[in-house]
Amino acid sequence: MNQESGSKITFPYLRKFNGAMAILHFVQAILMLILGLVITNIKNFTLPVNYYFLSFNVEKMKLFLDTETTIGSIPIGVFVSIFLFMSAIAHFLVVLPKVNEFYNSRLKMGINYFRWFEYALSSSVMIVIISMLFGARDIATIVAIVGLNATMNLLGLMMEIHNQTTKKTNWSAFIIGCISGAIPWVVILLYFLGSAVKTPGVLEQTPWFVFAIFGTYFVLFNLFPVNMVLQYKKIGRWKDYLYGERGYIILSLVAKSLLAWLVFAGTLQPA
Repeated sequence: MNQESGSKITFPYLRKFNGAMAILHFVQAILMLILGLVITNIKNFTLPVNYYFLSFNVEKMKLFLDTETTIGSIPIGVFVSIFLFMSAIAHFLVVLPKVNEFYNSRLKMGINYFRWFEYALSSSVMIVIISMLFGARDIATIVAIVGLNATMNLLGLMMEIHNQTTKKTNWSAFIIGCISGAIPWVVILLYFLGSAVKTPGVLEQTPWFVFAIFGTYFVLFNLFPVNMVLQYKKIGRWKDYLYGERGYIILSLVAKSLLAWLVFAGTLQPA
C-alpha cells in the first residue's frame, strides 16, 4: 500500500465505508423484495427459461432440433434483489472483527478475495437479467454467460495474486479476463441484432428501459477494468491501492443500484 499519492483513505475509514455500503445494499434489497412480491406489475413481470434438444425422426432417420420447452420462469423483480443481498452480505462480512483483520492484511498486499468472489456471483446475476431482456433465454446460453462472467471476475483475483510474485506487472490474467468478459456482451448484441433483422420495427417496440439498462450497465461495467489499470499503472491517487478499493466499492453500488431501479421502473410502465 502506498500513501505517497496523498490519499487519506485508512483501514478504519474503509471499515465504516463497507458498513455503510452493507446497509445501503440491504435496505434496497429488502425494499425490492417486498415490492416484487406485493406490486402486481412487478410480481407478474417474469421471463421464461427454455431449452432446446435433439430428437430423432424415425421416418426420415435423422436428428432434428426439437421445439423449445419452457422449464420455468424467473420473476425479475424478486431476482433483482438477489445481487443486492449478495453485495450486502459481502460488505457485512468484511466489517466483522476477525474477517476485517484478514481483509486488511490482504489489502496491504494488493488483494481483495471478497471483492472478486462476490462479483463472480452478483455480476453474473446482473448480466443474466440483461441478457434475458434481450432474448437470451435458453438455459445453455445462460449457463455459458454465467460461466464466462464468473471466470472474468476470478481472473481479476488471479491478476492480483499473480502479481505478488512479479517484478513487473504481468497483464496476462487481465487480458484473458477482458476477452472472457466481452463474450457475454457479444451474445447480447447478437440477440439484439438478430431480432432487429428478423422483425422490422422491433427496435421501436422495445421498451425504453431495456436500452437504458444496456447502456448504463455497459458503461459502468467497463469502468471496473479502467479502475484496475489505474491501480496497476499507479496513476495519481491510484498509487494508493486503497483508493482503487474505494473506487470498486462505489462503482459496485452505483452499477447495482441503477440496474435494480431501472428494471423496477420498467416493470411499472403500462404494458
